[in-house]
This record gives sequence, C-alpha cells and structure tokens, in this order.
Amino acid sequence: MRNINSRIYLSSPHMGGDELDYIHDAFAKNWIAPLGANVDGFEKDLQDYSGREHAAVVISGTAALHLALILCGVESGDEVICQSMTFAASANPILYQGAKPVFVDSEAKTWNIDPALLEEAIVDRIQKKGKPKAIIVVHLYGMPAKMEAILRISNKYDIPVIEDAAEALGSSINGQRCGTFGLFSVLSFNGNKIITTSGGGALLSNRKDLIDKSRFLATQARDDAPHYQHSELGFNYRMSNISAGIGRGQMKVLQERISARRRNHDFYFEELGETWLNLLGSTIKDEKRFQVSSFNPKQESPTGIYFLKEPKGCVSNRWLTTILVNPAETNGVTRDDICQALGKKNIESRPLWKPMHLQPLYKDFPYYGRGVSDMLFNYGLCLPSGSNLKDDEREKISGAIKEALKRKQVLT
Repeated sequence: MRNINSRIYLSSPHMGGDELDYIHDAFAKNWIAPLGANVDGFEKDLQDYSGREHAAVVISGTAALHLALILCGVESGDEVICQSMTFAASANPILYQGAKPVFVDSEAKTWNIDPALLEEAIVDRIQKKGKPKAIIVVHLYGMPAKMEAILRISNKYDIPVIEDAAEALGSSINGQRCGTFGLFSVLSFNGNKIITTSGGGALLSNRKDLIDKSRFLATQARDDAPHYQHSELGFNYRMSNISAGIGRGQMKVLQERISARRRNHDFYFEELGETWLNLLGSTIKDEKRFQVSSFNPKQESPTGIYFLKEPKGCVSNRWLTTILVNPAETNGVTRDDICQALGKKNIESRPLWKPMHLQPLYKDFPYYGRGVSDMLFNYGLCLPSGSNLKDDEREKISGAIKEALKRKQVLT
C-alpha cells in the first residue's frame, strides 16, 4: 500500500506484470529498434480487441492523427473540422499540414461534437471556402460521441471522419468498440492513458492500402530500393519493439483497467452525491441551473455537482471521472475551491480541457458554437481516476472535497 501522505496523481501508469517478459525477449533477441515481433504482436492484439481489420503502431497518438490527415489528402490551405473541446493534440496536426482548423462546439449529453453544429459548419464552409477535407471527432474522457448522427453527416457530404479515440479504448456504442468508426481511428498509449507503452499510439482502419501507406510514411518513406532512396516526405514515427512489448503486456490487463476506472466513477458518484446532499441540502438558497444555451443537465441532487451520464447504448471506459460544479447550487463553492482543497492534500486534479477556440494559438480560426464547451471549461473538474487508486486514497479524495464544502458552508 502506498503511503497515505504520498501524492495522489490524476492518472498514473499501472503495470500488469507481464510487460517485462516481452521486453526481456526483445533484449534476448537483440531486437531493440523499431519493428519486430512485439510490434507485429501488438498490432494484432489491437485488431483482435477492437474489431478493426488493420492497425499500425507509432510513437504517439499525435503522429497517428498526422498520418491520417496526410492519407485524407489534407494539404496547405485546406480546412479540417475539429471538435473544440479537446486536448491540443487533436488540432495541432492540422497546422502541421499547413491546413486550417474549423472548430465546432460540444453538445450537452456527451460533451462531444454537436452534430447539428457540425452540419451547420459544413454547409457554411462549403459556401465560403469549399468542402472541408476531414472531420476530427473526439470521445472526450472516454465518453462516446454521437457517431450515428456524425457518420450520417459525413456520408451526406462525403467528408471522411477521423475518430480520435485516444481517451476511449474500451468504450463502446451499442456493442461496437470505439476505435472502429470512420475511415481512420486514432489511439494513444501515453503514460496517463488507460493502458500505456510509456509513449505511443496507433492508427486503425479497415483499408489495408491506407495502413500500409501509413507504415511507409512512418518509416521515413523509404522507397523499395537497395540504397536509401526517398520520393516522398516521410517521418520517423514507428514504434520500437521495446515499447510494443510493454503494450502487449498491457493488453492482457486492459479489461481489468477499464473495470477499475469505472469503479472509481461509481465510488465518486455514490459517495459524494450522498454526502453533498447531507451537508448542503438544508442550506441551499439558490436553486438556479446552469444558464448556458441548450445545456441543462438532469439534476441528480440539489447540490450543484453533476456527473456525466452514459447515454443509452453507450459504455464509457471512464478514463477520467469528471464533475461540473455550479456555485449557485453549492452555497458558493467553486470548481477552483475544490481543486485547491485537493491540492493542499497533495491530490492532483485539473480543470477540463480548455477549448481550442479559446486557446491563443487558435483564437482567430472559425468557430461554430453555442457556449457549451466554454461552460464545461469554466465549471468542470477532473478527479483522480487511475486504475491503481486504493480504497484509502479514494476516501482521502472524497474527504477533502467534503471538507471544502463544509468549510464554505460554515464560513457563509
């Protein structure tokens, strides 16, 4: 058991035990560089788990997304639609290609790209600039996006979808795993993800020709010649045999990691929901709801603390448990109050992603929205969600939040 006074991280790596077997095998065979049996095996593991026909593992999810854009024919001056509520890595590869992002707001039920606004953006961009080359959809924090509606729009306008499933390995929609929607899917195995290779990612598709081309581009686009010859611009993006070995070991415990993350979410929801009701139920003076456009979540308790529900048919891996804090319903307690209270207890938390249309780098690019992602950023908080969290650590986290709420109540 970890020392109760040690730092509790938001989402730390969690090894399963078999990773070293694959690494030792690579060392024994002196196959350390990119490619090798572990790379082939890891790609096969991802195909078998996801149901995708083909996969290529690379050095990061960002690299996989960059390759997807290239294979979609995105070039300088083109436009690519991108979900605004996401990490910068979803948008940055657009700039790598010299293209221009067009950002679209979220809807309230999944916090992912709003299909109605997506179609509005497409129609408007066709009139003003020409048809966008691709659509980047993100499953934020593991919650599946509204893929049926999104793919219907994609097919209507013949614009390929790149599914950013970096946070959603193990999530599903009506039994179909995230990472299998659209022309391309992207996964991430960064150190904070549900499984990790320390750093790494994967590009998945049902098109063998496209995955073969991605491997070619990821290996410096070396031509089939006895000497080093290059007819296209390539990249040093291929995953090493060592990293892939870690991934093979991690795949063996993936389902356990998903279950642990979902247990974290259930603990927070049940423990803190009841506690907030007991602490503040008799003192709430203001019953107003969030007044942000169409966002009006069903109230779970009269405390102003909201958890994101799974829509019917959707299963989230609950990569990170997230809450919204409405100070009008918490007797003045804010998201930042809770974040600071956790920090004083050496517990890491963080606000939700700052939307791309609010980032200095992207503030001048087109944006289609109704204020939902702005609200999420202003009121949202990510709680520690690692699959290696212990019971006493979860108790410490919930206790710190209860203290923050109770202290504010007393002071008021």
